[in-house]
Amino acid sequence: MKKKFKVAAVLLVLLIGSIYYYIELPALNIHEPGFWGFVIVVSLLLFIVTILPALKLGGAKPINLERESLWGLRKFLSRFFFWLTIGLFVFYIGGSILSSEIVNARKYHDLIQIQDGNFNQDIEQISYNEIPLLDKDSAALVGNRKMGTMVEYVSQFEVSPDYTQINYKNKPVRVTPLQYGNWLKWFTNQSEGIPAYICIDMATQNAECVKLSEGMKYTESDHFNRNIHRYLRFRYPTYMFDTLNFELDENGTPVYICPVKDYTIGLFGGETISKVVIVNAVTGEHKEYDVKDVPRWVDRVYSSDLLVSYYDYYGTLKHGFWNSILSQKDCMKTTDGYNYIALDDDVWVYTGVTSAGQDQSNVGFVLMNQRTGQTKYYQISGATEHSAMSSAEGKVQNLKYEATFPLLMNIAGKPTYFICLKDSAGLVKQHAMVNIEKYTVVAIGSTVAACEKDYIQQLKDNGIVKEEEEKKETKTVSGKILRMTDAVVDGNSHFYLVLEGSDAIYDASITNVMDVVRYQIGDEITLEYEEGEKSNPVVKIGGE
Repeated sequence: MKKKFKVAAVLLVLLIGSIYYYIELPALNIHEPGFWGFVIVVSLLLFIVTILPALKLGGAKPINLERESLWGLRKFLSRFFFWLTIGLFVFYIGGSILSSEIVNARKYHDLIQIQDGNFNQDIEQISYNEIPLLDKDSAALVGNRKMGTMVEYVSQFEVSPDYTQINYKNKPVRVTPLQYGNWLKWFTNQSEGIPAYICIDMATQNAECVKLSEGMKYTESDHFNRNIHRYLRFRYPTYMFDTLNFELDENGTPVYICPVKDYTIGLFGGETISKVVIVNAVTGEHKEYDVKDVPRWVDRVYSSDLLVSYYDYYGTLKHGFWNSILSQKDCMKTTDGYNYIALDDDVWVYTGVTSAGQDQSNVGFVLMNQRTGQTKYYQISGATEHSAMSSAEGKVQNLKYEATFPLLMNIAGKPTYFICLKDSAGLVKQHAMVNIEKYTVVAIGSTVAACEKDYIQQLKDNGIVKEEEEKKETKTVSGKILRMTDAVVDGNSHFYLVLEGSDAIYDASITNVMDVVRYQIGDEITLEYEEGEKSNPVVKIGGE
């Protein structure tokens, strides 16, 4: 009976420990907080299974040397596991404190290096068909609406709430896989896998359900060993994975981008990304990369929250931890919220920077590259994002539209908040542009083009940009001079030319193209000109 009890106790501990590990999936790594929880639970279970028999054997019974010896051993083991549990817990708490910013403020401050950016060089004005009009909530509405039309899938599958924003074929899109409706639907469909994913063009608001020739079998909605988290854990038992991101490779194949965390400050502090594992969601094929060698098509390696936390450490811990809590001298922090900008086929996180007090204005903003972690700071003061959102909502307060978190744009060389205004159903109805430096300049339009036109006019009316003639596109023509006449207009000499084979008149002003005097009738000439109503002004002659 005693041996059976020992075996049963050990098996019970192993069973509970295995179930805990299978569900929680802690990395077997001393830097993983979940690993310490796992070890403490196992130690506590061992204490319990040794203390109970010891208590039972400790009753008033006739002296038996074998019983007394067994009681002493179990008493020793129960004390050992008790103090081991206490020791592990204390070590965990101590490691947490020694890893914190309280004693490592400078190390946390130095987690990133900040570069000064040039706004007009780094953020060029983008065309209308590249502006992402949908936030994640709006994309979810569009995706669910699209799913409702897929009659062959709607009874068995749902749309996953992921909606990862990526650049795909130079377009901003949100992608998300389908997922099994419930356990029963997983059981009946898991052999074929998940048959499709949703891709939403954020500029045109068009949603496409992309059907796969072979279903996805390694996803977050799968169960048991095909669940992507469990699949990774059993192949990389010591790796600490950050948030997994659903993306598409260059060929449209669904993959999971799996960043591997590392801690550089003590046991649990200074989180960074050291490696990336890419898993093919269809075949399960996986490949590991150092973070610096990640393929260029990958968009999301560093999570938005991790990048934002880096700047918050940098901005608040300049003069130590206690300064960030008490006097807050020179302390800066990111504003509440962020958005994404597509630059050079990468996705950058945008957020404003404000003082750590109750300041209602920004002192600048930062862009953070989600693939490389590169961070740029732009010293442009103005309204916070939420102030701009309130200004935009105030323009249409009778319609009770809700503003989305702003997107940073370059309009007429000025930093501008671009905001979508949604109705109560979550659909985008109008667009707004708010000048960051002067947030009383607010333009509203039912289309992006109408909104921009109104906005630029307001910039001119408020003297923020100069009223200038629109620069026209130039064209080039070559030919033999058929006729050539000179005249004086407003005190300036002009030569009017007609080339063989054309009735067009070209106006060459001496003040702009003095070399025109070198030509006469019959000469070959090349003119660069702007189209006009009666004549075409010449801006350049030949190789001038």
